[in-house]
Amino acid sequence: MFSPANPDNNHPTRNRCLLMPFILLLAGCSNGELPQNDGGIGISKDYPQYWEYGGKPVLLLGGSDEDNLFQTEGVERQLDLLSSAGGNYIRNTMSSRDSGNVWAFEKDPATGLYDLARWNEEYWKRFHRLLELTSEREIMVQVEIWATFDFYRENWLINPFNPACNINYSAERTRLPVRVDSHPTWCENPFFWSVPGQHNNMPVLAYQQRFVDQLLYYSLQYGNVLYCIDNETSVTADWGRFWSEYIRKKASEAGKKIHVTEMWDPHDLGHISHRETFDHPQTYSFVEISQNNHQRGENQWDNGLRQIERLRSAGNLRPVNNVKTYGNWQGRHGGGTHNGVESFIRSVLFGSAAVRFHRPPSGLGLGDTAQSVIRSIRTATDRFSFFDAAPHNELLGGRQVNEAYCRAVPGREYMVYFTGPGEVEMDLQSPAKRFAVRRLEILTGQWSDETVPSDGNLIILRSDRKHLLYLIKKK
Repeated sequence: MFSPANPDNNHPTRNRCLLMPFILLLAGCSNGELPQNDGGIGISKDYPQYWEYGGKPVLLLGGSDEDNLFQTEGVERQLDLLSSAGGNYIRNTMSSRDSGNVWAFEKDPATGLYDLARWNEEYWKRFHRLLELTSEREIMVQVEIWATFDFYRENWLINPFNPACNINYSAERTRLPVRVDSHPTWCENPFFWSVPGQHNNMPVLAYQQRFVDQLLYYSLQYGNVLYCIDNETSVTADWGRFWSEYIRKKASEAGKKIHVTEMWDPHDLGHISHRETFDHPQTYSFVEISQNNHQRGENQWDNGLRQIERLRSAGNLRPVNNVKTYGNWQGRHGGGTHNGVESFIRSVLFGSAAVRFHRPPSGLGLGDTAQSVIRSIRTATDRFSFFDAAPHNELLGGRQVNEAYCRAVPGREYMVYFTGPGEVEMDLQSPAKRFAVRRLEILTGQWSDETVPSDGNLIILRSDRKHLLYLIKKK
């Protein structure tokens, strides 16, 4: 059984703080060990491009109104709402920068500064509650360990790891700045260069390790957790590699197997930084491609599908997650609500293992539109041999750019999504009279049986509005 790190074993207050979680754990486990999680989240044996849970392949669909959902008062209502819509996937950054949030550390009463050796129990209580609530509802949680934007600009000024904000180390000793006014893409906070392969900043690294150990202490009790090292990072690959290896080893010591990825900042998945996750399955057992959702229309589909095919051809095929789908008429990212809905559905059809609407105003969160899309896509994929199917746009004759998209088991089942009004010829590769056609209005959830024009092996599919989906199945 692993224990949270203690940078100072001679400090009695720190020792009491470190022992408390173990007292609580031992009270619930007679043998003093973390419970095992048979049937937890893992890579599907039969469909390695997708996840499985409870021993069965599962498509992860989600949305939430906050990224750090554990810090919100309405967390239970949000999870119930997601579950009622057929959702089973959320993002949880370990962030504390929003109003009403708490930090992970207590303050020293004498100085008013944070003590990195003492936990704020409320922070961890909130995290533990989120894990419990999601586990009960079979909702998968993608935890982002380091909330990048908490360490820059105005957020760094109040961050406990800032040497001006704690009693544990100085700026002179650690070479950490007290101000970082630049955007994270400039990589000007050496907090993210502390690992042995870079600055080897031991005073900082000890407290970073302690934070990660405490996170793992709670998360390893549950089988519904995926791990992402950072949010939109631009730092050296040594940082992510170090923490991925570290948490996987800690999990292994606790008798657990976990899945880890990294989220890079470049919007183009062809950027060399993304190769760190694509090309190193031994370090990152799944891939996070959310930044691809800054691409619009056909580019988003092509770029995502291209990377999945590259993984397949290299023999590294594994789940590809989209934890942030941009697009909201109120926001500045993603081309508005229509493109947000498109991006979500395209991601599902081209083969993402997990797709989630980003929080407002950058995404649709878990508003009415997001709920409708999640519910409709869940219903449609449940009625379709989804995991056996693959993208097959070449079967759509007369298709215009970004008009319609096809996922199919050729000769047997077809799913065709129209982004707006249009018409295509669907090549069924089998006599059309032997197929049943159903139409789904995604934003209303209304199904209807369709009679469509046919000519031999071809049928004509038409859309008179946005976001229509056809299911064609062999009788």
